[in-house]
Amino acid sequence: MTADSTPALVQIADADTDGPAQSGPSAAHGPRARNTKAYLQYVATKIAGAAVSLFAVLVTSFFLFRLIPSDPVKQMTGGRPVSAEQLQSLRHQFGLDQPMWQQFTSYVGDALTGDFGTSFQFHAPVIDKITEALPATLLLTGTSYVLYTALGIWLGTRTAWRNGSMSDRFNTAFALTLYSVPSFWLGLLLIIVFAVGIGPIPGMFPTGGLESGNETGFAYVLDVAHHLVLPVITLVAVGYAQTLLVMRSSLLDEMGSDYLTTARAKGLRDDVVRRKHAVPNAMLPTFTLMFVNLGHVVAGQILVETVFSWPGLGGLFYQALSVPDLPLVQGLFFVFATAVILANTLADVLYPLLDPRVGR
Repeated sequence: MTADSTPALVQIADADTDGPAQSGPSAAHGPRARNTKAYLQYVATKIAGAAVSLFAVLVTSFFLFRLIPSDPVKQMTGGRPVSAEQLQSLRHQFGLDQPMWQQFTSYVGDALTGDFGTSFQFHAPVIDKITEALPATLLLTGTSYVLYTALGIWLGTRTAWRNGSMSDRFNTAFALTLYSVPSFWLGLLLIIVFAVGIGPIPGMFPTGGLESGNETGFAYVLDVAHHLVLPVITLVAVGYAQTLLVMRSSLLDEMGSDYLTTARAKGLRDDVVRRKHAVPNAMLPTFTLMFVNLGHVVAGQILVETVFSWPGLGGLFYQALSVPDLPLVQGLFFVFATAVILANTLADVLYPLLDPRVGR
């Protein structure tokens, strides 16, 4: 027996003196049961936090838009001469003559049942206007989300793995440039160049809208795809840049880890080391970003939809804000915030499954 083996034997002896070894089902399932209980407590905490956030959003959405210095009733009359009695009748019709506390309690009570009231300008239930505009937003932002997430992860992985190369410097500089560009400005630039046409470049795409309105069948699908090109490029350009930069940064942090050196020492190919060891661990920050962006799929892109006259939730929000159409603005704001909060909560709930250190 050597001197070096003595500490190990001492540790074993100390472990033996702590008490008799447990055996049977309780020993096998004890740690797993404790981990499950801790995870369920963690999930319950996150769900409770989301519920509090949703209620805070509900309260904020009511008071925030009433700070706008504008009279919705006068805006709806469009500047036409209206008597004081008619204005008072409209305020009574929309409940704007009630005390603020009464308007608030009615709004909260109705909202908790899914009733956000009736739109001032469209004279239709708010929930109907939201469900009518939602498919267009999901088509635009959902398509963009899939494209820029896949492109950003793919390019971010390769630029980080070839850190310092010409392609790394070019892709990083290009991504930083696009990430710094306002999305609405990029959209306007694309409209000027590729929709209106400039110099030798003819106008090839529509300036806005979802469809031309005179197509059916497969021609309709192609027409919608044609209208999608410029707004999708706008969203993908900004979104992929953010994903690339986060993925590149997290992978660079992993590249100096000892487990990658061990994997290479075992004779694994560089491609296998990257795909099966480095990228899965580097995906955690990108995973969080993916869920944050997933919330914006429903929340839409207000400025981009407005620039391209896209008939989605963002364009609807802009129309409602210009009045202001208080019930519609409040309902859309609550839907936007709910989508983001639920996406973040889902990320928090799933994160411990990828990294067991979280939630302990």
